[in-house]
Amino acid sequence: MESMANSPTIVLLPVWGAGHFMPMLEAGKQLVASSGRAMSLTVLLMPSPTAQAASEISGHIRRLQQQEDQDDDGNGNGIRFHHLPEVKLPTDHSGIEEFISRIVQLHAPHLRAAMAGLRCPVAALVVDIFCAPALDVARDLAVPAYVYFTSSAALLALILRSPALREEEFHADGGLDLPGFPAPVPLCSLPDTMLERKKTTYSWFVDTGRRYMEANAIIVNTAAGLEPGVLAAIAAPAVYPIGPVLALTPTPPADAGPDACVKWLDSQPRASVLFLCFGSKGFLTTPQVQAIAHGLERSGHRFLWVLRGRPEDTSHGKRSPMDADLAELLPEGFLDKTKGRGLVWPKRAPQKEILAHGAVGGFVTHCGWNSVLESLWFGVPMLPWPLGADQHLNAFAMASGDMMGVAVPLKVDRERGNFVEAAELERAVRSLMAGAGQVRDKAMEMMKVCRDAVDQSQAGSSCASLRRLSKELLQGAVLLPKPNTHL
Repeated sequence: MESMANSPTIVLLPVWGAGHFMPMLEAGKQLVASSGRAMSLTVLLMPSPTAQAASEISGHIRRLQQQEDQDDDGNGNGIRFHHLPEVKLPTDHSGIEEFISRIVQLHAPHLRAAMAGLRCPVAALVVDIFCAPALDVARDLAVPAYVYFTSSAALLALILRSPALREEEFHADGGLDLPGFPAPVPLCSLPDTMLERKKTTYSWFVDTGRRYMEANAIIVNTAAGLEPGVLAAIAAPAVYPIGPVLALTPTPPADAGPDACVKWLDSQPRASVLFLCFGSKGFLTTPQVQAIAHGLERSGHRFLWVLRGRPEDTSHGKRSPMDADLAELLPEGFLDKTKGRGLVWPKRAPQKEILAHGAVGGFVTHCGWNSVLESLWFGVPMLPWPLGADQHLNAFAMASGDMMGVAVPLKVDRERGNFVEAAELERAVRSLMAGAGQVRDKAMEMMKVCRDAVDQSQAGSSCASLRRLSKELLQGAVLLPKPNTHL
């Protein structure tokens, strides 16, 4: 293999959220491997907005570097990290799209200097979903630019269509026609940003859709067989579906705690446990918690519920749920009434290990795309309880029999803060855990689709996409003029 100093490098610009950072690094590693390690990775790290996020990212990097050191041939994946300087975080934004985009704008000079300082050819700049302002830097340096899209092709179709939708009037009882969707999408399934047009973050969302057309291509964390209609309908820019991109190697726990909830599953019958988890940033109000508790109690089914407490700071970029105080949140007597068939876990849990466990037969999820992919990888059918961002659109696609059909629909009241009545949850839990054969069969079908896509021995569709993309990156590598200093 060529040394890192001479081989072309793929420059990654991730954001700090675990649901974005790790999938992007995993995708980068797969690109390097697909090229026969003819390329390396250079990861540009924007400072995280909180100490906790910074600690999590540092932990990910440390574990990745340990894996590199343990690589059999000593070459690893050829990854280097470069920390960009601090910038003053915007405080007058109206949403996460604007928050991230403005931070990236502030980092543009640092990004340009970091890339210009590289000694090796640059194969591409690959930016995260809402880092579109960085495309200006790639253009100025004449470097090929790509977007790594961490969400579904369904959301990509919406973002690409958003500039054309700006002048259209939405009607509450109407729907939205999107490329590749078999039926109009109800407005209640759109992201909040699309419905709040007077907020400045809406303009950033629309601008993202416009800017994507400047990229050489979009790399999407999905599989061709998972969203075939939507992918086929995206005419431009070029799209490379390379998913599911999942880091399936378990993260070693800081203590023995997380293992206890997995061990509890060992004593439960096969496919009997409903798993409830609302993501690394998801948290529920006390009324929502109480409704879930009543619904689970009445359902009579076994459950493992990861319940997190409200964050100390709920502002954008700083929302990190705390360990839950169960005595404060749960109805009196709930734990005693469900003892033996239910476990409420008040802190972070190893989601992938839980979904992989044979005792798990269903998943109540916030519909974050990484969680959806993990559930499908293990063939676990879902109950969709979206909380925000792209999650309502994902829930629509998951429950639609004409699209994925891997979830039993759940009535979520967005006007009441994404509230689900206890009786509605009870109904849906019983439907999923005691029946829903068609949904369960579809989840198993999608499991095969996902696994076949990344099966190198069977020339999976995502493997083929990776090979085409890595070849394109190698051919497009450029050597930038050398400044006085180097990384």
